[in-house]
Amino acid sequence: MSAKPPKYRSAALCLVSFMVLSCGYIGDPLPPALNIPVKITDLRVSQQAGRVVTEFTIPSLTTEGLGLKLRTVELQAGPWNETAFQTEQWAASAPLVPVTCAEPGPCHVEAPAREWTGREVFMRVRAVSTRGRPAEWSDFAIIRVLEPLETPGGVRVQGVPQGVWVTWDKPTGPAGVAFRVRRLTAGEESTAVVVTVPDRSWLDATTEYGKQYAYRVQTMAKAGTAEATSEWSPAVEITPADRFPPAVPSGLAALAGEKSAELGWERNTEADLRGYRVYRASGGGPFEPVAGPLAAPNFSDRSVESGKAYRYAVSAIDMLNNESALSAPVEIVVP
Repeated sequence: MSAKPPKYRSAALCLVSFMVLSCGYIGDPLPPALNIPVKITDLRVSQQAGRVVTEFTIPSLTTEGLGLKLRTVELQAGPWNETAFQTEQWAASAPLVPVTCAEPGPCHVEAPAREWTGREVFMRVRAVSTRGRPAEWSDFAIIRVLEPLETPGGVRVQGVPQGVWVTWDKPTGPAGVAFRVRRLTAGEESTAVVVTVPDRSWLDATTEYGKQYAYRVQTMAKAGTAEATSEWSPAVEITPADRFPPAVPSGLAALAGEKSAELGWERNTEADLRGYRVYRASGGGPFEPVAGPLAAPNFSDRSVESGKAYRYAVSAIDMLNNESALSAPVEIVVP
């Protein structure tokens, strides 16, 4: 058989090359994706006043690492009164709680607590894909639903030398309640301070003078493995101001010299101390300032007269001119 002309050989080569480049390697066919959502692993439940609050994160992926196309979320909740928990028996009577979250991410669900009051409630959740394929159920979250806790009343704030003292009226409720205090600084919403205390008062020792703070309080109690809380109290605001004088100087002593009175006392330790003021009284007369503010805790009074009796007292002054009371007086007679 004669060889093909060159133009036909070229056409055949081009056809083979096109098929190789267009089709590539022909392998085994892949099975269809199952589109099963990843299991939810962060189910949390709490009671807030008369509501049972459930929180979790809806996954964004399937078990095959593909993007999840979400159809719905099933949140199942119901009480169990028997001693030994039986999942199948519980599931047969536990209804689904409506969930409005429609896309992957954080989800917050609230349900009335009234019908579950005094009972232990089990909850679990799972995502369902658009193909109707459900994820594995989450682990159970368990809460014992309590009567709604009373919100603390009479919240009061007071500036004290150590900071801000917060007090409130202790509400009626079950034994073992504690209290959560929340502090917000004006203009700094992201730096909220939240503490839990066992009694009805708290000293906030981290405040600064001239800043505005708002305080709210809620009651809290353990509810099985979860917790129950009241509503937050209305906010009470305060702008602390430094109206607090230094401590009264102590240890004042006087020594009579030749036409002088030499005074000394113990040094104050306040960081904002400005100095000291010396007061003098002649005979039975009133105290009058004779020196100050002095930086050092001593003074030499050379404006005295021989043969006269003098009484001395000392006060401390801070940078805002807050002045302490007078120290215990001392008396001398100048020779």
